Amino acid sequence: MSDYEFITTEREDNLFIITINRPERMNACHPPCNFEMQAAFDEFAADDDLWVAIVTGAGDRAFSAGNDLRFQAEGGKMERPEKGFGGLTSRFDLNKPVIAAVNGVAMGGGFEIALACDLIIASDNARFALPEPKVGLLAGAGGVHRLPRSIPLKQAMGMMLTGRHVPAEEGLALGFVNEVVPQADLMDTAKKWAAMILECSPLSIRATKEAAYAGFSEDSLEAAIKAVYPGTEAMRNSEDFVEGPLAFSEKRKPNWKGR
Repeated sequence: MSDYEFITTEREDNLFIITINRPERMNACHPPCNFEMQAAFDEFAADDDLWVAIVTGAGDRAFSAGNDLRFQAEGGKMERPEKGFGGLTSRFDLNKPVIAAVNGVAMGGGFEIALACDLIIASDNARFALPEPKVGLLAGAGGVHRLPRSIPLKQAMGMMLTGRHVPAEEGLALGFVNEVVPQADLMDTAKKWAAMILECSPLSIRATKEAAYAGFSEDSLEAAIKAVYPGTEAMRNSEDFVEGPLAFSEKRKPNWKGR
């Protein structure tokens, strides 16, 4: 467990779990919480023994209600860390996978944190929205860009221009949710997905994530395929690049080292 005030962190072998711990504010994030989350994700990014992260919210009501508007209305100093809302939405150099375990409400910045993750596992009572226009704001922490890149444009615009709440099952049908489960099963299911990722070579996973996202910046499919990605080169030069085929030929599980 961590010594943070507004979040907690846990390590389970190669898995890192970050929990937003402000249930009395529906896990809304104010600047001190955002800076703590940035520090936690910095720790995850820098530690070679941490391969997958799960981010969730404390309690059973909310993943995160987004920006703590009450803190803002009360005159609190509004600062945002370099790596964005939740220490994640502007973190474009993280090639390790992150799973959002959405337990209840994911509104505004809370939904933006989830969209910045690679997978979203939702409890059956989860609800998603980008309601910023209803309070004179904009989902500027990546929401207005990530959502249209995750689902069809008209469906994304339908959500963003109305601010409507989308239940978990609709999120699954739209395609931004990977799985919906009863709330009691949420963390076990998120850990199941993490375990499936952890069965793979961590360097292969990082190379896959980097190439998939960076490829969108290329002008064509051909250019994306021919582009050189540092993660792919690191994978090919690693011990694990030899260990994978060797373990397959010896009919045993690979002993991944992440190097």
